[in-house]
Amino acid sequence: MEYLTTEIAIVLFAVAFTAGCVDAIAGGGGLLTIPALLLVGLPPALALGTNKLQGVFGTLTAVIIFRRKGHIELKPMVWEIGLTFVGAAIGAIAVQNIQPGVLLKLIPFAMLGIALYFGLSENIGSIELHQRISRRTFATTAGFGIGFYDGFLGPGTGSFYVLAYVSLLGMNIIRATAHTKVLNLTSNSGGLVFFVLGGNVIWALGLLMAAGQICGAYLGSQLAMKHGGKLIRPLIVVSTVAISAKLLFDAW
Repeated sequence: MEYLTTEIAIVLFAVAFTAGCVDAIAGGGGLLTIPALLLVGLPPALALGTNKLQGVFGTLTAVIIFRRKGHIELKPMVWEIGLTFVGAAIGAIAVQNIQPGVLLKLIPFAMLGIALYFGLSENIGSIELHQRISRRTFATTAGFGIGFYDGFLGPGTGSFYVLAYVSLLGMNIIRATAHTKVLNLTSNSGGLVFFVLGGNVIWALGLLMAAGQICGAYLGSQLAMKHGGKLIRPLIVVSTVAISAKLLFDAW
């Protein structure tokens, strides 16, 4: 850690703060933190593991704040949490044995679809709608499936969860965002376990950035609850387009 000067520490804290704020509202903070960690000289595995560590703190902060304000009901989420964790663990194991090349080329188009869905539907998520499937079915399909994707690749996971909660369970966009943070925390924790076991986490750096994440997540969750869809929808569109551009650039 000899390269971690005071100036670099301040920059990483600021990046984590911004990422925590963006993540609490719409997701996509990893687009900021992972490149920052790579730029200071971390190898990819250490960058990903350290990123998981600092991100967990930000997501946990958002979950606590959303739950205190009554936007999260944990009891109905038992199956969702359990199957998301299992999916993320299997995905983390699979990515070590399967090359994700084809998936990396297809995911950007799915992300652009989400951007169009939220961008063109001005009233989507503004009110509670009819629940289309049971919570257990949701857990088995969306929870496990998106959890697997998060463990396997990860970019845009939060946007997939928000889309699923709005379209399948009929939640308004604030509740969907709040519940998404619970599943984000679950899948990130599952992935973090494997990075820790593999020795791919720099704790001092991760905890430094975690402090920035906590502050940013606090601000972001407050803004999300205050402004609702007027803020969340545009940021989802921006983050999904940005993630798509990044993935397309890397894959094609």
